[in-house]
Amino acid sequence: MASDTIHSRENKWLKAFRAALQGTGPDQGDPIGIEGRKAVEDALASGLKAQALLVSDAGERDLGHLLDVAGKSETGIPRSLIFRTTDKLFAGVSGTETPQGVAALFQQRLWGLEDALHGPPGRDGAFSGAAALIVVLTAIQDPGNVGTIVRSAEAFGATGAIATRGTADPWSPKALRASTGSALRLPILRRLAVPVVLAQLRISRVKIVAASAKAWSRADATALAECLRGPAAIFVGSEGGGLPAEVEHAADARMAIEMSESVESLNAAVAASIVLYEAAKLRCRK
Repeated sequence: MASDTIHSRENKWLKAFRAALQGTGPDQGDPIGIEGRKAVEDALASGLKAQALLVSDAGERDLGHLLDVAGKSETGIPRSLIFRTTDKLFAGVSGTETPQGVAALFQQRLWGLEDALHGPPGRDGAFSGAAALIVVLTAIQDPGNVGTIVRSAEAFGATGAIATRGTADPWSPKALRASTGSALRLPILRRLAVPVVLAQLRISRVKIVAASAKAWSRADATALAECLRGPAAIFVGSEGGGLPAEVEHAADARMAIEMSESVESLNAAVAASIVLYEAAKLRCRK
């Protein structure tokens, strides 16, 4: 049973939920806001540490199930940090048009580049041992696109993702929903400057692959196959702006999508998904 009931919109916990569920992504040290029964369940299953759970009258039916799920996780949910509120007050903090009446705040994971190189551990705690494949997002401002790219990255075997400065936060509410839980499982680094990312990847001997709109050639295919034999990072830019010049200049290989001349460009999430799928196929052939 929830330990407290909130009746004021000025309550500190409602303010914390409002900031997390309606913001553009958490600052360092701030909690990640997760909304909806399935999303909260996925977050608990991924091993994130819950800081608070909020249920409204409508969400009360899901409380018992979530407590069961939390009880099977490593950290659980402290009973003193489970709160009830009204449907009306919950709607005021929700980031969705049709609130389910369930939301939670979770502690951020502190991922580093080594985590992105190794990928998330499996259920047995071991790493897959596959060569690193990192997707690097540059200046992709739509959080829905960012979340979709992270989802595709996990689906096609990427070990991690990096959202550079100027890219929408993968832990923003909209990006989290679009990722359907992938952004909670895949090691993600946020808000790094492109030159810093390039330098760190070079130090770690990771090949740079530019997802480019430029013409595809036999030499590009040869260089790409060579790069994907080992640790590689695929840089994906926005639909309108493409990749920064410094990435194009630093690239060890380019990867382009052949398509009809009547179509100028693809949506960033669509293009990234295709590139990641093709990279996965090439890596299987090595």
